[in-house]
Amino acid sequence: MAEIELSSPPSILDVYGRAVVSALPVVGASGGSLPDDVLTLRGYRVDADNLAEYTKVCGLRFGDTLPLTYPFVLAFPIVMKLMVSKGFPFAAMGSVHAENTIEQVRPISVTEPLDFRVHAENMREHRKGILVDVVTSVNVGRETVWRQTSTFLNQQRTSLSGQPKPEPEQADVPPVPTSTLRVDRKTIDRYAAVSGDRNPIHVSTLGARAFGFPRTIAHGMWSAAAALSAVEGRIPDAVTYSVRFGKPVLLPATVNLYATREGAGWDLALRHPKKLYPHLTATLR
Repeated sequence: MAEIELSSPPSILDVYGRAVVSALPVVGASGGSLPDDVLTLRGYRVDADNLAEYTKVCGLRFGDTLPLTYPFVLAFPIVMKLMVSKGFPFAAMGSVHAENTIEQVRPISVTEPLDFRVHAENMREHRKGILVDVVTSVNVGRETVWRQTSTFLNQQRTSLSGQPKPEPEQADVPPVPTSTLRVDRKTIDRYAAVSGDRNPIHVSTLGARAFGFPRTIAHGMWSAAAALSAVEGRIPDAVTYSVRFGKPVLLPATVNLYATREGAGWDLALRHPKKLYPHLTATLR
């Protein structure tokens, strides 16, 4: 792999400009392999004001250590820079964040300088298209303290397209949710500002409709962060947070949050309050 060291976080405006260009039919990226680049950024310092706004919009506590999901926000511009590069096999705009797994070795202090490494791997076929894992690791000195695998889906025909849909899992849904979350366009506009994720499906009604959604939708990683509000203070220091995204949360919305103890960890879910289908299912282990 070829290592490319960045001197500063990528400009999110520049990255999104490239994402729009790559999504055009004539220019859009396509290919049968992944870029072998590893993007690195060293010595990053957390902006306390940004962290405070993130915790507020996600319903989390502001403290001396980073929320489990917050390094995703810090790494997002680097991830996007990799996904809009010429060697990436599909356009970033319109791809779907299907799953996300975070492995935290220990809590990260707000004051620690952070080193990021981002690369892509494991391109494979799926019944709905092509899946690619974008892997981000965070180091403090020589110690890897946090690692994330974000799985993105580009919907297209593959050799698996004719396979039947798997039977939906019949989950035991508790009769009473742990709590209820309300989310509207104002909340998601705030999250878009603090995270840098201004994908049109989240911030533009016309943009959402262009990608097949009747209204704007909540960010999956806002949902993943907000779900942790049910178990704050009870998350192990060393933990793996595995999230599978279901049907999108159309704005405005009220969703039920379920948190069930499972051994030393938790099972989490966000569900539609009436139809009970999952917007998100997750495990903390």
